[in-house]
Formats: sequence, C-alpha cells, structure tokens
Amino acid sequence: MNIVLDTNVIVAGLLSPFGTCGEIVRMVSSGELRLSFDARILSEYKEVLNRPKFKFEEDKIADLLDQIVHRGCTAASSPLPHSLPDTDDEPFLEVAIAGKVACLITGNSIHFPPKLCKGVKVFSPSEFLSFYKKQQK
Repeated sequence: MNIVLDTNVIVAGLLSPFGTCGEIVRMVSSGELRLSFDARILSEYKEVLNRPKFKFEEDKIADLLDQIVHRGCTAASSPLPHSLPDTDDEPFLEVAIAGKVACLITGNSIHFPPKLCKGVKVFSPSEFLSFYKKQQK
C-alpha cells in the first residue's frame, strides 16, 4: 500500500516503538507500506529526525531515510490551489494527490480540512491501522 506519512508519525514511532506509530514505522521498515515523498518531505524528515532533543543515532536515521528512498516512490507534485492552515503541511498533501496514494497519515488531522484535500483520505495513526486491517481481510 502506498501512503504519505507526516513527520510527526515517524518521530512518534521512533520514540515509542511499541505504540501505534511504532507499528506504522515498522510496517514501512519491513516494506509492507511504501512511502510517497518528494525532496521537501525527505528534507523535513532529515532535519527533524536530526534534532538534538530526540537523540536519534545519525547512522540509524541515515539507514531509515535510505530505505525510504529505495523502497518508496517519488512524486512530482503541483501546488495546492488553496493554502492549508499550516503551510508546512502542504508538501505532504501535494505529494498525496500527485502520488494517488491510499491515504495520508498524520497526528495533526486538523491541519488537513477535508474540503481542501481533493479526495485524499487523511487518517490518524489509529484510524489508519483500522483501515489497513479492514483492507487486508
């Protein structure tokens, strides 16, 4: 399944590997889920994951990013016709639309008003896991 993953889900998954977000990160790492991304998203992943407050190991971050690049899909997106409440989230929705992904997963669903999402399903991590399990039946 091809998805877009907001940075906050990756951070939460690495901080709490046995939680809901951790399960999603494991699914990405195992290749069960494939991420769509562009250079802006990769740059944000790298910048946020390397913040000193998280204390993630540099080589592990590099390995995760390499895996995302090699197993994922790049998407050439177009700007949105209307801005999102948090403009930093726009690359994620733009890539989701361009990549025709199954969904966008975020811990900040409120930043993605349905009327601006052009039919892209936006799920919280727990909503996504329920959706995913139903798809597998």
